[in-house]
Amino acid sequence: MKIALMDSGIGLLAATAAVRRLRPDADLVLSLDPDGMPWGRRTPEGLTQRALAVAEAAAAYRPDVLIVGCNTATVHALPTLRARLEPGIPVIGTVPAIKPAAAGGGPFAIWATPATTGSPYQRGLIKDFADGAAVTEVPCFGLAEAVEHADETAIEAAVAAAAALTPKDVTTVVLGCTHYELVAERIRTAVQRPGFPPLVLHGSAGAVAAQALRRLGEQPAPEAAASGTLTVLLSGREGTLPEPALAYDEGRLLQEISPAR
Repeated sequence: MKIALMDSGIGLLAATAAVRRLRPDADLVLSLDPDGMPWGRRTPEGLTQRALAVAEAAAAYRPDVLIVGCNTATVHALPTLRARLEPGIPVIGTVPAIKPAAAGGGPFAIWATPATTGSPYQRGLIKDFADGAAVTEVPCFGLAEAVEHADETAIEAAVAAAAALTPKDVTTVVLGCTHYELVAERIRTAVQRPGFPPLVLHGSAGAVAAQALRRLGEQPAPEAAASGTLTVLLSGREGTLPEPALAYDEGRLLQEISPAR
């Protein structure tokens, strides 16, 4: 079984690690775009063009499924990617976990990039899955970029700024950008209020990994031998994981249990 994941940068690490934990025997193809990042500043048309190139680079390795490990690319490019690759290669998008957050009850916040915060896309998800709930959209200025470069000072400042915009009675935070899942515990520490129940964080990595297996008719097999290989594509060229990836548990997990190829 071969599973491909794509993103402009290392935001795909969370979903990749989730896939690796569920199926350590699966071959992985990671397709990143260092030449074209960041995608969030591009026009929808420009972003879609870059995403399509990255997806086609992964498709050349004939994966069984492709995960779009990026919220922004899912918003703008998913229809184009599916039109180009399906039905031969199923394409799985990444959507913020607003539905389970709303189902948990209590006020919650959605941490997202400034471009996504207040967007028709996110407002539509709130209307569809959390209508009537107390929801606060929190723009996280510079957080994705800080995580991408493993800039500890910038991460600390961006998390603190977003925490200051998060209401004190929030019981749940939706991580609306895949990069944020790499610093989830720092977010939890920053938002947790003394005397309140433990903060609940909702990411998308686990759900996306499980959905990919379902589309393939496969079951989780975490006990399988760690025989899966790891191929990294950098704007279409074979390479290695970017060095900042190794600053995170998810990146180190891949390096430890995935033979490089």
